[in-house]
Amino acid sequence: EGLIEFYDSFKEMFEFFCKNTTIHGTIRLVCSDSNRMKTAFWTLLLLASFGMLYWQFALMFSQYWAYPVVLTMSMHSEPKMFPAITICNLDPYRFELVSEHLVQLDRMAEESITFLYGINTSARLFHMNDRNIHVQGLSNLSRSGFKLSQNFSLLRMSDLRSGKKHSSVGFRLCNSTGGNCFYKTYSSGMDAILEWYRFHYMNIMSQLPVIINISHHEEQIEDMVYSCQYDGEPCRPSDYDHFHHPVFGSCYTFNSKGTDPFWTATKPGIPYGLSLILRAEQKDHIPLLSTVAGVKVMIHNHNQTPFLEHEGFDIRPGIATTIGIQQDEVNRLGGNYGKCTTNGDDVDVKLLYNNSYTLQACLHSCFQHIMVQECGCGYYYYPLPAGADYCDYNKQPAWGHCFYQLYNRLGNHHLNCFDQCPKPCRESLYKVSAGTAKWPSAKSQDWVRQALRHQNGYNSTSNRKDIAKVTIFYQQLNYQAVNESPLLSENLLLSSMGSQWSLWFGSSVLSVVEMFELLVDTLVLSLLFCYQRLRATKTLRVSP
Repeated sequence: EGLIEFYDSFKEMFEFFCKNTTIHGTIRLVCSDSNRMKTAFWTLLLLASFGMLYWQFALMFSQYWAYPVVLTMSMHSEPKMFPAITICNLDPYRFELVSEHLVQLDRMAEESITFLYGINTSARLFHMNDRNIHVQGLSNLSRSGFKLSQNFSLLRMSDLRSGKKHSSVGFRLCNSTGGNCFYKTYSSGMDAILEWYRFHYMNIMSQLPVIINISHHEEQIEDMVYSCQYDGEPCRPSDYDHFHHPVFGSCYTFNSKGTDPFWTATKPGIPYGLSLILRAEQKDHIPLLSTVAGVKVMIHNHNQTPFLEHEGFDIRPGIATTIGIQQDEVNRLGGNYGKCTTNGDDVDVKLLYNNSYTLQACLHSCFQHIMVQECGCGYYYYPLPAGADYCDYNKQPAWGHCFYQLYNRLGNHHLNCFDQCPKPCRESLYKVSAGTAKWPSAKSQDWVRQALRHQNGYNSTSNRKDIAKVTIFYQQLNYQAVNESPLLSENLLLSSMGSQWSLWFGSSVLSVVEMFELLVDTLVLSLLFCYQRLRATKTLRVSP
């Protein structure tokens, strides 16, 4: 009795609660007990208030468990590392090992163009005097017996659409049994010829080893970059990495690691950026594979594979291009608030690239794994999983049919690659703005070419058509950070619940404790009454 306050009845307990609780309105149930209409009114009012309160609570919890986010933007200004810059000469190699097959492909292309349009392109298409690229270690490889297939001829097709005649150009692809075929068609004959050429080119290049060491090739960076300066200082040989892209040719990446203090940007503006004078000459090693003359430039993050087929822009010969960059940083919450990954370790797709995780690297890796699984071989432009080979229609005649259907499914989001590949939780994005001008000018081109000739062995008689100048710089060192934060955190949820409780009952947390105390007292009193009844029953049984 010293620990628990006993009541003689539930009515006494309820009256004590109504008279002493801090919940507003409950005392009206006791004070107006002689007026049944008022008692009923206040009872209904309190019940309605309880209903509205818990309806609001349900809405709050449903919103909380939806885990919405709000974007907050902030500006930061500090010295930062210059981004990685990749440049390519848009002049892919003719490797000596497959040069004969490429010559045959050029002749097939000439015959196809003549058949489709009646144009003789042999004088412009063939470049028999172009030197083939000899790579150390490939000269001793035996010929694989590869033969170009004649089963993928270019055809012109016409159909009626809306009463008008439309023509298209394409080539036919069939599965292994030949029972399922479709035409890969394009409304533009130029696009059809380029895709047809690339399809045969991938089969030819599959004869090369997977890993080709071109680091010791006789072509050096001086053959492409005549001048390189960053922040007024000349670039060093350790500032770039060289690699070859099968479509975009010889490529160099400056500041690929992002760890050298030399590339720290301390001031914005053109004089403090990266200034390059580039050779934009097109030797036409493979003219139907690369129809653009100039230089490909891509600005990207450090330790990131440059996907030049998806990003970047072309620099026109005879033009000085200034590119201003502005950095944005995106930070995603992840977890229950969205799907993202910190470094890719928790992603189900095994990355085939050795650099840091990106969405494109994951999508390419996912597609390549599915390609190897369903088509039996790998797409030439993506790295290979262990134990797989690149596609070759001499070995897998139906791989083109399988590939194009898979690629369409990927573009239509019918493959689960987009579900398996989340965005990075932290990502840096670069916005660019460019301006151009003729360079060198008519009055300065003579001495500019003379200076390049003496310094770099530059030799050309063309009029500004084989050199280009590009300057890449930070417009501002301040950058915009976009951060995700919970729209309804735990603290905000409790605060909103307290506001609703105060709105409907004008009470606080202590009022909730009082209600809990009422429930405990009700339970204890019920147990006591049950105990008394059982004890009285036993007494009646014993008394006779």
